[in-house]
Amino acid sequence: MPHRLDRTRASICSAAARLIAEDGMTDYTQAKRKALRQLGLPEGTPLPTNGELDDALREWQAVFQDDEQRERIRHLRQKAVELMQILQEFRPYLTGSVLDGTAGRFAEIDLQLFADSAKEVEIFLLNRGIPYSHATPRNDRAEAVLVVESDDAVANLVIYPTLDERIAPKSRDGRPRERARLGAVQNLLAAGSPD
Repeated sequence: MPHRLDRTRASICSAAARLIAEDGMTDYTQAKRKALRQLGLPEGTPLPTNGELDDALREWQAVFQDDEQRERIRHLRQKAVELMQILQEFRPYLTGSVLDGTAGRFAEIDLQLFADSAKEVEIFLLNRGIPYSHATPRNDRAEAVLVVESDDAVANLVIYPTLDERIAPKSRDGRPRERARLGAVQNLLAAGSPD
């Protein structure tokens, strides 16, 4: 039975990884549930962990999107560096799939900013002629999410209170979410490594 369960989990991971990489799904739980339905498995089937899905996504991208993936990650990290340089006074951190190297075809750049208020960031963007829109924060700790779009990238500026910089936010599986300051992202770019 455990061997069959492992194969089932691997099948779910593979199908969910394809949904994330090809179709642009960003919610891991949604991708796993859709994969479950596509495979015709019963609703109560144990789902793989987010860590297992991360591993499957990396494998899928390495096999089916290797060169495209490397170029996408390089491009998005370069865009992130440009934005982080502009937003230095708000102590930006890069997080998410662009940082960890799993960014799919429709991935967006996620930057954490720290300010006394979201209005401070909005005024900063307005003064520099940088258009933005509002999005709904994904968690209750974030004060606001401002979306900055260019022709070839979308960045989510997730604004937290200044004191929250010391608190590492949690990832999908409850572990502290990886994040990187400008220098670390520049080092990743210089190294040319997707992860």
